[in-house]
Amino acid sequence: MPSSKSRQAELQALGARPFAHRGLHGGERIENSRAAFAAAIEAGFGIELDVQLSGDGVAMVFHDYQLDRLTDAHGDVAAHSADELAAIRLRGTDEPIPTLAEILALIAARAPLLIEVKSPDRHVRALCGAVDAALAPYLAPVGVMSFNPEVGRWFARRRPERLRGLVVTENGKSGRLGRIKRNLSLWRAKPDFLAYDIRDLPSDVAALVRFGGTPVYTWTVRTDDDRARAAAHADQIVFEQPAA
Repeated sequence: MPSSKSRQAELQALGARPFAHRGLHGGERIENSRAAFAAAIEAGFGIELDVQLSGDGVAMVFHDYQLDRLTDAHGDVAAHSADELAAIRLRGTDEPIPTLAEILALIAARAPLLIEVKSPDRHVRALCGAVDAALAPYLAPVGVMSFNPEVGRWFARRRPERLRGLVVTENGKSGRLGRIKRNLSLWRAKPDFLAYDIRDLPSDVAALVRFGGTPVYTWTVRTDDDRARAAAHADQIVFEQPAA
C-alpha cells in the first residue's frame, strides 16, 4: 500500500486540471467518444468518463443504461455482448462503443482521468472487477468514483491503493433521511475525494469533508455562476464546456 505522502501526491496529480465531462464534446464530437477524449487531451484538460458492464462482463465506456439516445440501436447496454456493442456506432459518427481498455490505450497517460462506475444496485463485483482488470497496466493518475457507495467499498477492500471517490447529489435527498444516507455512503465508500453536484454548493457536508483534507470536485459546471461557486467551495471542476 502506498504511503500517505505518495497518496497525497497522487491526489494532487489527479486534481491538477479541470475535467472535461464525458470528454470535450459538442458539435460533431459526441460524448464519451474517442474524438471527445482526444480533443480534451489536445486542450490540456483532464477527462471524466462513464463505464458500465456489457452482457459478457466487459467494461464499456458509455453513459446511459439504454442505447437509444446516443445510437440508432435500442435496448439495454447490458443485454449486448462487447462484440455486439462494438458493432454499434455512436450516433452521427463512425465510432463504435469503446471498451475501457481501448480508451485507456488512447489516453495513454496523457491526462488525469475520472472513471464514473455506473451500477444501479448493490451487485458491483463483476463491474468493479472488469474496471480493475482494465486499469491493471495503467500508471497515470486515475480516480474511480460512483454514486453507488458499494463501488468505493469494493475498491477499498480489494484495491486500497486505487484512488476512489463518491459522487454526491443532494437533489431529492434533503432533510434528516438524506443526511443519514449521505453519511452512510461516506462510511461505506471511504472516499479519497468527493464529486459533488454544483447545484448543492455550498454544502455543509462538502465543507466539512473539505476541511478535513479530502478534495471536493464539482459537476457539472456549465455557467460563469457555476464557476464562481466552484472556485469558492470546491477544489476542481468537471465542466461541460471550457470557459470562453
